[in-house]
Amino acid sequence: CGGGHSNVPLTEVVEPVDYEEYVSSHAPSPEPGPLRQLLEFPNDDLELILQERECTTLDPALPEEDSMQTPHNTERQKEKQKGLIKQTFELDEAAAVERQDDQDDSKRRSVSLDDTPRGSWASSIFDLKNSSPDALLSSLLERTAAEDMDRRNTENRQQGRHPDLLGLYPAPDEDEAVERCSIPEVPREHTGQRIMVKCLSLKFEIEIEPIFGTLALYDVKEKKKISENFHFDLNSEQMKSLLRSHTPVMAISTLARSAIFSITYPSPDIFLVIKVQPPGGISNLSRCLCKLKAQAEQSCSRLGHFRMPFAWTAIHLLNIVSSVGGLERSDSDSDTERKGTWNERKKKGFERMSVGEDMCNFTNFRPATLTVTNFFKQEGDRLSDEDLYKFLADMRRPSSVLRRLRPVTAQLKIDISPAPEAPHYCLSPELLHVKPYPDLRVRPTKEVLEFPTRHVYTPHTTYRNLLYVYPQSLNFSSRQGSVRNIAVKVQFMAGEDPSQAMPVIFGKSSCAEFYKEAYTPVIYHDKSPEFYEEVKMKIPANLTDNHHLLFTFYHISCQPKQNTPLETPVGYTWIPLMQHGRLRTGPFSLPVSVEKPPPSYSVLTPDVQLPGMKWVDNHKGVFNVEVTAASSVHTQDPHLDKFFTLVYVLEEYSFPFRLKDVIITEANVEAELKASMAALKGALLDTCVRFLHQLLNKLILLIVHPPVIAGQIVNLGRAAFEAMALLVNQIHKNLEGNQDQHGRNSLLASYIHYCFRLPTTEPASTHTGEACLLLDFYATLSRATGRPSSLHLSRSKSISNSNPDLASTPASPDEEVQRIIGSKRGANRMSAFIESASFLSPPSRHLLHEELALQWVVSTSTVREAALQQAWFFFQLMTKSMAHHLFLTSRLDIPRRQRFPDRFVDDIAALVCAISADIASRYHKDVELVERLNSSLAFFLNDLLSLMDRGFVFNLIRSYYKQISNKLHTAQNPSSLTALRMDFIRIVCSHEHYVTLNLPCSTLSPPASPSPSTSSTTSQSSAFSCPMQDQGVVSMFELSVPFRQQHFLSGLLLSELALILEPDGEGVFFLHKKAISAVHSLLCSHDADLRYTDPQVRTHIAQLYLPLIPIVMETLPQLHDFTDTSPQRVRHTSALVDDGDPDNGTINPSVAMAIAGSPMPHSKVNPFTLPSVAGRQCSTLSAECSRTLLVSVLWVLKNADAALLERWLSELSVLHINRLLDLLHLAISCFEYKGKKALERINSLTFKKSQDMKARLEEAILGTIGARQEMVRRCRERSPYGSQENVRWRKNVTHWRQNTDRVDKTKAEVEQESVVDGNLATEASLIVLDTLEIIVKTVVLSELKESVLGGVLRVLLHSMAGNQSALFLQHCFSTQRALVFKFPEMLFEEDTELCADLCLRLLRHCSSSVGSVRSHASASLYLLMRQNYEIGNNFARVKMQVTMSLSSLVGTSQNFNEEHLRRSLKTILTYAEEDLELRDSPFPEQVQDLVFNLHMILTDTVKMKEHQQDPEMLLDLMYRIAKGYQNSPDLRLTWLQNMAGKHSERGNHAEAAHCLVHSAALVAEYLNMLEDCRYLPIGCVSFQSISSNVLEESAVSDDILSPEEEGICAGKYFSEAGLVGLLEQAAASFNMAAMYEAINEVYKILCPIHEANRDFKKLASVHGKLQDAFNKVYNQRMFGTYFRVGFYGCRFGDLDEQEFVYKEPSITKLAEISHRLEEFYSERFGDDVVEIIKDSNPVDKNKLDPNKAYLQITYVEPFFDTYELKERITYFDKNYNLRTFMYCTPFTLDGRAHGDLHEQYKRKTILTTSHAFPYIKTRINVIQKEEIILVPIEVAIEDMQKKTQELAFATHQDPADSKMLQMVLQGCVGTTVNQGPLEVAQVFLSEIPEDPKLFRHHNKLRLCFKDFTKRCEDALRKNKALIGPDQKEYHRELERNYSKLKEALSPLINRKIPQLYRTLQQHTDYYKKPSLTVLDSVG
Repeated sequence: CGGGHSNVPLTEVVEPVDYEEYVSSHAPSPEPGPLRQLLEFPNDDLELILQERECTTLDPALPEEDSMQTPHNTERQKEKQKGLIKQTFELDEAAAVERQDDQDDSKRRSVSLDDTPRGSWASSIFDLKNSSPDALLSSLLERTAAEDMDRRNTENRQQGRHPDLLGLYPAPDEDEAVERCSIPEVPREHTGQRIMVKCLSLKFEIEIEPIFGTLALYDVKEKKKISENFHFDLNSEQMKSLLRSHTPVMAISTLARSAIFSITYPSPDIFLVIKVQPPGGISNLSRCLCKLKAQAEQSCSRLGHFRMPFAWTAIHLLNIVSSVGGLERSDSDSDTERKGTWNERKKKGFERMSVGEDMCNFTNFRPATLTVTNFFKQEGDRLSDEDLYKFLADMRRPSSVLRRLRPVTAQLKIDISPAPEAPHYCLSPELLHVKPYPDLRVRPTKEVLEFPTRHVYTPHTTYRNLLYVYPQSLNFSSRQGSVRNIAVKVQFMAGEDPSQAMPVIFGKSSCAEFYKEAYTPVIYHDKSPEFYEEVKMKIPANLTDNHHLLFTFYHISCQPKQNTPLETPVGYTWIPLMQHGRLRTGPFSLPVSVEKPPPSYSVLTPDVQLPGMKWVDNHKGVFNVEVTAASSVHTQDPHLDKFFTLVYVLEEYSFPFRLKDVIITEANVEAELKASMAALKGALLDTCVRFLHQLLNKLILLIVHPPVIAGQIVNLGRAAFEAMALLVNQIHKNLEGNQDQHGRNSLLASYIHYCFRLPTTEPASTHTGEACLLLDFYATLSRATGRPSSLHLSRSKSISNSNPDLASTPASPDEEVQRIIGSKRGANRMSAFIESASFLSPPSRHLLHEELALQWVVSTSTVREAALQQAWFFFQLMTKSMAHHLFLTSRLDIPRRQRFPDRFVDDIAALVCAISADIASRYHKDVELVERLNSSLAFFLNDLLSLMDRGFVFNLIRSYYKQISNKLHTAQNPSSLTALRMDFIRIVCSHEHYVTLNLPCSTLSPPASPSPSTSSTTSQSSAFSCPMQDQGVVSMFELSVPFRQQHFLSGLLLSELALILEPDGEGVFFLHKKAISAVHSLLCSHDADLRYTDPQVRTHIAQLYLPLIPIVMETLPQLHDFTDTSPQRVRHTSALVDDGDPDNGTINPSVAMAIAGSPMPHSKVNPFTLPSVAGRQCSTLSAECSRTLLVSVLWVLKNADAALLERWLSELSVLHINRLLDLLHLAISCFEYKGKKALERINSLTFKKSQDMKARLEEAILGTIGARQEMVRRCRERSPYGSQENVRWRKNVTHWRQNTDRVDKTKAEVEQESVVDGNLATEASLIVLDTLEIIVKTVVLSELKESVLGGVLRVLLHSMAGNQSALFLQHCFSTQRALVFKFPEMLFEEDTELCADLCLRLLRHCSSSVGSVRSHASASLYLLMRQNYEIGNNFARVKMQVTMSLSSLVGTSQNFNEEHLRRSLKTILTYAEEDLELRDSPFPEQVQDLVFNLHMILTDTVKMKEHQQDPEMLLDLMYRIAKGYQNSPDLRLTWLQNMAGKHSERGNHAEAAHCLVHSAALVAEYLNMLEDCRYLPIGCVSFQSISSNVLEESAVSDDILSPEEEGICAGKYFSEAGLVGLLEQAAASFNMAAMYEAINEVYKILCPIHEANRDFKKLASVHGKLQDAFNKVYNQRMFGTYFRVGFYGCRFGDLDEQEFVYKEPSITKLAEISHRLEEFYSERFGDDVVEIIKDSNPVDKNKLDPNKAYLQITYVEPFFDTYELKERITYFDKNYNLRTFMYCTPFTLDGRAHGDLHEQYKRKTILTTSHAFPYIKTRINVIQKEEIILVPIEVAIEDMQKKTQELAFATHQDPADSKMLQMVLQGCVGTTVNQGPLEVAQVFLSEIPEDPKLFRHHNKLRLCFKDFTKRCEDALRKNKALIGPDQKEYHRELERNYSKLKEALSPLINRKIPQLYRTLQQHTDYYKKPSLTVLDSVG
């Protein structure tokens, strides 16, 4: 670019516009309009969203999901496509008709054939006149000005258009969507797979007491209880009443009978264990069955609150999950009896499922209702969990152990099903109501808390503080006194006074909700009992040193005795819960005191030997108990505890503080705190994760709010930054499976998004150990939701915060918790935020983003590396901190440059620079890291564009580019660096306000440059004079410096694309896809963005992409050629024919093209194609990439301002305009509608055929093949971070197209797909049409319009040729009519070819099955005739072309419908009658003549349809039609070419060659009439040497048209070049037929032409081909095999009594042709109708059944007279130009076929055909038949001659073949030969015949034998020379046999007939031939 810009190469980045300066100096106009929003970001760009925080008792509330967060993916696209209008396509209409026709096809198959090729003229006219026309176009015949016509057409075209083109195109490839950033999930409590268990009924044999049950899950393999207990009560009201005195209150929460269990790690080893317990002391009695009910009642009232062990059973969950699916349950109650077959069933079920855990899916199995009947007695000495695990293991395998258990007769009915998504009436493990809970009075379902077998890495989000106590065993064996029936009472004590027992123990079933104590079941008569009780407690949040668990041991007296208390305390022990500020959990072995503990015992442990206390067993640990906690308050990790405690000490400033053995003071607190931060890496990962939010909050607090110790600010920023970096890195490394596609850990991402907050108030006072600040809300700072943003671009910039002023717990907590947390509820939330903004004033405050940037910049070694590994985390933290800071300090309104201090801006610049350098230097070493770093940096800059000075961010991008570019020059693998840069720019461009950032409304003269561009590189070559050279426009369409400065991001992206697509560049295939996909996805997002629906806005957006058009024009030679993959264009509905069927009856498309007057496909050169890049013949872009690139260009053309395009086009040279036309031509082919049938056939994209190895490689790289390659590709190229994880992530997001995992689509899907495909094809074609109109409008004024207009019309014709919708065709015809109206000379004076093409297209559409298409096509055709007539008062050219087109169309289109064409012809006739202007001229009459003529050709050729399946008949018909056109050279040529095509299809290359030779002869004949040219052949005569048949092409009759006449011989073949082309093709076909000698004859005609033209290149080529041909002459060749076929029976119609010689492929057996013909005619007439006459005797028609069809098929051989054989020497000679054939029939006089030698006659039948083989068809009529009958002696002579010949051949064979020789010899001299030579001699030579006529034969036979014996001798001599020593004996045997034979023959062959040696004249009558000759001329 000239002017003020130096030319900056694309590889460098221009200096961007100073964005803020530009925006402030170009203030938007005050009036709001659609363009206003493009000028600046909206004011509400950041918004605070308060989002309710989820806890188990509330519905999870998600952030407002607006459209901007909806990714532009396939599912969404499908939704949008649902309302599409179905376009009408003839292709689909025809397919529907075809299906209909298939049913009644048989009705149409008639074989009769009129004698003449034409029908009756009169009847034809009658038919036409009585048919009805299509609707006429109303204003067609009115004269309209061209401008009005154009305006009307444009308006019509714009109506009902689809607004977003890319909504119809497949959504962008998800794999490439690097900018896609999933919003992290809201933090929520973990749940596994959930199952619901409902207890329905429990029955025992004798029901005299209540029974209570518990359920829990156990994992046998892990030996772990994996859920808490669920208690249920299924007793009747009567039974419950027995215990009423013990449970006066029954809380509804304890009445639950159904529970929801969660299973995080499903395994085949999980059992549901059910235990049942009656009240203590009763079962003993009732089991005896000797006590009465009254005793039971008494016992209940006495011992009601005790339980005792009774019975248990278990259900193996795997059996439920696996067998339920397959078991047909007749009803839900069906009894799955387990008695007896327990082990068997278990075994089977388990074996089937032993594949492992992947089969254990508890989320979707069929619900099951089980009736469990096998309960086992709980033995007192086997109650522990260890015993239970053994029993469960035994249940899984057949074992005798279970049989030893005592069975208990009971029946439990239980229902197991997958838990519903949101069950009603549910209680959490803390008994809180979970929504939905419509009615508090309904019996609830309980959620059972899970104890997962392995760590679950999920942070706590709700308050939970539960303690579980498990008494395990007690050893009182040494305890004196009555201690047999032992129970343990457990209490939670707040102090030592008994009244301080707290009501925190959860009740079980049918009782109060909370109790102050719990009892274990009573174990009878056992001093060392084992327990299995679980005591669940809800403990206070704030524990003191006085809180403890108290255990009291009682002896229970079961029998009521006087003076004996019910319970006697026999021991005490306790556990203090807090020690050094930590909760004590784990297993304990405690000593038991006999007496009550003394005062102040609770602060000590029982291990301490207190004075004066008496202990059981000498203070040994006799009581084993385990305590576990499920707490979000207590970390239970020493490292975390220490850290949190120290932070607390600092916050509270409570010095000194005792921490274990250390006293914390002001002096050592800093060192201790730093040490504890460093020690955090030693903490257990799962604990770190559970307390992640609190941990990060505290670290951030220390950075933001450095503590003041003894008046000094202590800067802990560095230590906190290091601790944070290491923690984050550790989480990332260990939780690989928890990442998104950018390698970001979802836990950390959700922390930043939802939980991170800037500490806004002084730290709240929290107690030690209280690590959790509980908030009700997440505050998410995000894009405003009122305005959707660019969908798929935007990752939501959600920046979240939790407001500390909104603290409360989700439950009704204890007073302590309320005190700690504070109940500051209901305050105005927003004002709470804003007021607290004053926190910036204290001097000790740091801003987090500034501190992070600083610490990062100055960090070194491991910390820097750790921060780099997780750069995304710190970047996002900074971004969110910046946004909060701006929001809370109301800085969003101040100019961006003043928002942040310079120091921070410098730090950011240094950071970006350093990280860019890291990417550039480490890209080949740490591929994974660099990929993550690259995308993190891009996302960071993307975010900064919303917060900082945008010009500054552009410069950061530029500095990144510079770093990468510098490295590119020296890089070993530049493509991977380019890929990184591509990903980078794609992410940056995904900004929500991408369009605004590119200054779309600016003119191209950026303020930075002193002067606008004033010159253009293309102005010199501009073809059109333009009053004002508009250089600004040119630079808008180029990647000029102004363009790249002004539209900075768009310029970068397009430069990237241009560089990657450069033919000489390093554009590796995957880079092509990357670059193209980036542009495509951006365009998709604009299309789907509701802000940009206004057309005016769209034009401005399109301006950002204008250079895409020239970029793709330059790339044209590299694009995939879509015109190649489909058959050539004249195919109408023939595309429906299955490609696999070679005999489908369509004419070769190339021939059809030739007929239509367009170039042959293999010589097809588009005159407008620019020379392709040197040496680059193949396309270098895959079909998929090319298609996407083309759709992107169409998008720009659709949305760009038409006036702008016009101005640009006016600047272009003809060369470039033609290149654009080529691009449009390709686009038409690319988006052509494939048809529903094609979609059904291929469920993957048709254009993904790989053209060559490169494309195959690309498919492997790009994963267009399948999921496996997808993984390989991502490993190599996207380098995923942990393969297993990434694939997992992909499954959620990727829509596999494909051709990979979807093969069978439903009918509805295919239907919808075809609707979308149809709309896309229509819209794409309409955009091309719009562009063509703009081109025409532009060039109309220019000098050089002809060269361009031809190209325009070609594209238009090409679009008509494909499968187009009716809607498009209507507009297309309107444009075509306008074009012809404006430029008639283009068609009628210059290029014949265009006129021919146009006629063919119009006629094709005149036969369309769609009425509207016919209407328009007829109108266009009529106007074409009228136009032609008006120019020259006749329309010979159109008449000729239409006639030729019709012939070609009917010949080529298999599914052609004559009815439709007849209607169109009638419509044209109607127009002619109604055309008032021309009514008095001869024009209407001429139209009528033409239409009638067309109608007759139509009627003629329709018959061909009936014979589509009979190739011989079809070719006969074509032959006859061609013959009918003998006087119309153009049409005869057309039909000859049709026949050539048909033959080529069937592999009959010789016949195809002859068709072409005939065509050439015809052309030569007419060329000779035009001019006498000495080097051209003089008509047909010159071709005689090729074939004698050619003379029929002579133009000798009287009615031959003169070639000078207008419109005659107008086709392009009637020229020297045409003749040469035909001969070349003929030579090629002869070559394929292996008839190399004929090639020579063809070239004899061709060579003089080339010599005369001095075309030595061609001559060299010809002689090269001749050399090849002559070399191949000696190859083994096989030519045709011939058969005589006779047709007998009136069923055959015209064929009755006709005989033909059929030419079949070489080595065809008689059985094969018989089978083929029999099958074919059986299919036509029926199996029982067709019969084959097996012999070849003459047929007597009178003896045949008139209702049957007979075929007689005989093998025939070419027959030559002796004189002919002298000339026919070679194998070729004997197989070329054949007209006579012979077959022999043996017979005897008595009617048998074979008899003895003396009675064996032979009939030789010689057939003569009308033409010589090979001919232009494969069957030729027999015109003469001659029969010769041989008498027996003549038969013998022939046999002996044949034997002698065989001997001679075998003897002189070179190289010699001893086996062959011996075989022939054996047959001649072997003694055992029946009817051998000796017998022949004895029969015919032993006596001289009586009949003198036979004398000569006798003599001839005698001489034959003489010759025979001589040959035998030669053969024996030869054999002797050949044999080895092992065959000498065999040879001697042969010699002996020969001697015998010679001896026997000697007298016979030496006897002469004396009469033969008398004077010859006396015996002239003997010379008469005794053979009978019958001549029969076959008419």
